Amino acid sequence: MEKLNARNPNSFPLTPLGFLDRAATVYGDCPSIIYNTTTYTWSQTHRRCLQLASSLVSIIGIKRGHVVSVLSPNVPAMYELHFAVPMAGAILSNLNTRLDARTISILLRHSESKLLFVDVLSKSLALEAISLFPLNIKPPVLVLITDDEVAAADDEMSLSPTVEFIDTYEGLMIKGDHNFKWVMPDSEWDPIVLNYTSGTTSSPKGVLHCHRGFFIITVDALIDWSVPKQPVFLWTLPMFHSNGWSYPWGMAAVGGVNVCLRRFDAAVIYRLILKHKVTHMCGAPVVLNMLANFQLPDDQALGNHRIRFLTGGAPPPATILYRMEELGFVVSHGYGLTEAGGIVISCAWKSKWNRLPATERARLKARQGVGTLAMSGIDVVNPATGESVKRDGVAQGEIVLRGPCVMLGYFKDPESTSKCMTNDGWFYTGDVAVMHADGYLEIKDRSKDVIISGGENLSSVEVESVLYTNPVVNEAAVVAKPDEYWGETPCAFVSLKRSNNGGGGGGDLSAVAMEKEIIEYCRARLPHYMVPKTVVVKDELPKTSTGKIQKSVLREMAKVISRM
Repeated sequence: MEKLNARNPNSFPLTPLGFLDRAATVYGDCPSIIYNTTTYTWSQTHRRCLQLASSLVSIIGIKRGHVVSVLSPNVPAMYELHFAVPMAGAILSNLNTRLDARTISILLRHSESKLLFVDVLSKSLALEAISLFPLNIKPPVLVLITDDEVAAADDEMSLSPTVEFIDTYEGLMIKGDHNFKWVMPDSEWDPIVLNYTSGTTSSPKGVLHCHRGFFIITVDALIDWSVPKQPVFLWTLPMFHSNGWSYPWGMAAVGGVNVCLRRFDAAVIYRLILKHKVTHMCGAPVVLNMLANFQLPDDQALGNHRIRFLTGGAPPPATILYRMEELGFVVSHGYGLTEAGGIVISCAWKSKWNRLPATERARLKARQGVGTLAMSGIDVVNPATGESVKRDGVAQGEIVLRGPCVMLGYFKDPESTSKCMTNDGWFYTGDVAVMHADGYLEIKDRSKDVIISGGENLSSVEVESVLYTNPVVNEAAVVAKPDEYWGETPCAFVSLKRSNNGGGGGGDLSAVAMEKEIIEYCRARLPHYMVPKTVVVKDELPKTSTGKIQKSVLREMAKVISRM
């Protein structure tokens, strides 16, 4: 037995790139991508990716291990680059289109990017980012992703001598060889993507994932969500957000249809759902909120059509979940982070729960659940001792993970890597949760978002969940406000619902009266110490580039309020 070890035939590198080869064989004449009036088949997508990979190697000179960056929304090129770039042996780095030029410049320099694919509407942003490069650092060359449906904005700035537009995306594509033998990784541990975490500052955190990791993450994501063959997937989750939770590769694995769109607008989303009979979508809770609050015309009702929607982040409020169920959406809630490549803890819904009242179903769905099949271990531990907390749904601790979905580490940052990937074999997430008696985990907060008021640990998520049940509240976020007596008190920032015609919610009440009404609403539903002592009504809450509410900004605002 001891002589039967790993050999070349049974240890060939795992990579999600092979999913495209198989899709071209099995689903070759089936649609792969739909975008406006453009439709490709899987044979065409396979051919295009090989041609582009060929051009990256032969024309631009991309070599194994080079970083290739992309600044683009969810258009076909963005999807194809998830295959073409690593097929050239390079590392794909998707940049968030909502970032400012300074941050993009920092990320390009940190990653040492050799090439930047730029969408036509991000051209000026990219040029400004390149202009911020020091003279002694060579910027990446640029390839422009054009779009017949969209006209480029006029560029106010001229190209500097250091900026080089080498070609357009389609121009580069047609010059490639469709018989190109794509570059297999030397090892399945070779990096395939470099993702930057949201909230990036001048000290960026670049998350490296390997081919092996994303092969397993992709298969895991398909199994956990029970994705069938040939689904119709609407891209309401930005692909730059943790590689679309692995579903660019996943749709190739099951021969799905990728319906691409540039912007996330409720009317456009509903139109595409009806037109293409969409079956699957992913997105942040803000997308659920958008769809739930949109007044859908009677002639656009979804009828008996059901759409599976996977969301992550803050638990969706019960009112939103109930409304989405009424509209025809089957919502699943999970937990993931960039460092884990996608959703790694899911609700694992039990059919018997369908018989429960809507409020109870929402409560169960708010629990992030259990680890997915590929996640070797999850736990909630006391970060000081490493010991598991009691499974009583009350004792709080930090979520820890282990398994093949966990990143290789932070690029150029061994210190941060060592802090979160410790010798005890766990990856420490920084998220606070409880473990219920049935083994299901429930997030309570980011560790930095826990409010300590009069010695009591107060979960901002719990207060927010009550605020969201108020029919006039559109968005809510609760942060700590410094208090001389209590240490900290909860401070709630809310925006109010608006009708489709732009009218505001809340009737004719003034902002002050509305703030008092919301406090009274919370008093009737929360323990006294959890009731916000301050409520601030705003037109819109500040958000990060990935659509998450910026609690760091709100905390600073709360500090200013406390000094007034």
